[in-house]
Amino acid sequence: MNPITSFLVFVLLLAGLATGYWVNPYLAFVFFAAGAIVALSLKMANAWQTFVILRMGKLQSVKGAGMFAIIPVIDNVVAVIDGRIQTTAFNAEQALTKDTVPVNVDAIIFWHVHDAEKAALAITNYREAIDRVAQTSLREMIGSSMLAALLSDRKEADEQLKIEIGQKTAPWGISVSSVEIRDVAIPVALQDAMSRQAQAEREKQARVILGSAEAAIAGKFVEAADIYAGHPVALQLRAMNIIYETTKERGATILMPSSMVDSLNPSTATLALALASKGVPDPEFPRAPKVAA
Repeated sequence: MNPITSFLVFVLLLAGLATGYWVNPYLAFVFFAAGAIVALSLKMANAWQTFVILRMGKLQSVKGAGMFAIIPVIDNVVAVIDGRIQTTAFNAEQALTKDTVPVNVDAIIFWHVHDAEKAALAITNYREAIDRVAQTSLREMIGSSMLAALLSDRKEADEQLKIEIGQKTAPWGISVSSVEIRDVAIPVALQDAMSRQAQAEREKQARVILGSAEAAIAGKFVEAADIYAGHPVALQLRAMNIIYETTKERGATILMPSSMVDSLNPSTATLALALASKGVPDPEFPRAPKVAA
């Protein structure tokens, strides 16, 4: 009973008691009867509610928000439909995918009643029916999907479920707003195998990247060798720079072959190039001592 009806009934009962005590006891029954009629006939629907009313077994009307009255005994409110968006959680346990992998899937559906008359008269319990239809559709979707697609393309699976469930519930006056898969659980053994596979894929990708880097470095070395071949002095300067870099730290001892020390002597290298251009054999130069840094 809504607050307005309760207030009116209370006023009539109070008036009946006062009339019976002060005026006429028999007249009080009139107020009591009026209170009973108001309690049975005056109804109020909230903004989100819809009342489905039958009159002697036939559909009389569908009342929305506001106050309205019915005829007691003859009229009967068979259903009060909530038109707000509602949620229903459902799941599928040990359902086999297309590649025969058992999975447990949890999902949730958002829906609302757009036709109160159909929801009240076309089906016995539309809430229970939605849950059953959602579970059946989920199992059908899992059975027609590969595990990889189910794990990676959830938006596509959500849209597929929304369409399938919506087509089945539309004759009941129910619209499906969206379906969201919350979790896909796979066996522990398969999780380990997938983890090893993913690790192997990452190692493979890392090796490919490392190989590409080595190839790029080798190409740069070839370019540097071509430059040094045409500029011997640049090679000497580079060698001297390397030696300097290695002797920065105190207490380090560097052993170098005498041939490398001779190659770092600019006068020797210049004279050798000049003699080679004239066809004269290389003169004998004394070996430089070993350098310790």
